[in-house]
Amino acid sequence: MNNKVFLLAALLLNSFLLSAQKVDTDFHIYLLMGQSNMAGRGKITAEFRNMQHEHLVMLDSNYKWVAAKHPVHFDKPKVAGVGPGLSFGITMAEAYPDVKIGLVPCAVGGTSIQKWVPGGYDKTTNTHPYDDAVQRIEEAMKYGVIKGVIWHQGEANSGGESSKTYIAKLTELIDRVRTLVGNPDLPFVAGELGDFKPHYQNINDVLKELPQKVSHTAVATSEGLKDKGDVTHFDGPSADELGKRFAAKMIELQSIQNTNTSKK
Repeated sequence: MNNKVFLLAALLLNSFLLSAQKVDTDFHIYLLMGQSNMAGRGKITAEFRNMQHEHLVMLDSNYKWVAAKHPVHFDKPKVAGVGPGLSFGITMAEAYPDVKIGLVPCAVGGTSIQKWVPGGYDKTTNTHPYDDAVQRIEEAMKYGVIKGVIWHQGEANSGGESSKTYIAKLTELIDRVRTLVGNPDLPFVAGELGDFKPHYQNINDVLKELPQKVSHTAVATSEGLKDKGDVTHFDGPSADELGKRFAAKMIELQSIQNTNTSKK
């Protein structure tokens, strides 16, 4: 290979590498965070097994972008099932047909909000929920733009005094994630717990305060949703519906932000 050909090949390779590392602003990425009801525990029936969208991908356990399908999460592979993430992603893809949508599953079943801090450790899954999420978020940011977070967690904090400090801890989490992605106005949607146990209402009551206390946040209702028979986890259809409700609130927040930006 003569010098000219070698130089041309080197320039082409360098151009390819720079292109591969360039962030695609038309790749909209959403973070899925929380505990088991975000991870999904609904039964994967034939209907849910075939759910996909050509513009929707997810970051798998090997940090590879793959076609999004159930189960989206892998926190507990033996029980991972239908959660709200996939229907959320499909709804977002349908709402924004000119972009690609990416999902970053980060939820870990059974984790209290106290585990969602730097250094927090979950013995059951041998994971560091927040630190592991940071690694996945940083990897995702190499490819696209983080556009929002959906959060479903609280069952582990619904009893006793824990719910009284919940909003403060959730606010700290939101601030950390917004700082990490470099967007102080990053839309954040929390989901209500299912109406399955009386003490779950403790979390739902304090979640009502979130939009007033933290800007650019919203709450997706769980009204009318059903459990899978264990009085804890949403069944497949309910998890699917919750995902659509998450998307509706996310789109609403983004619409408000776009309107406010256009007025400036």
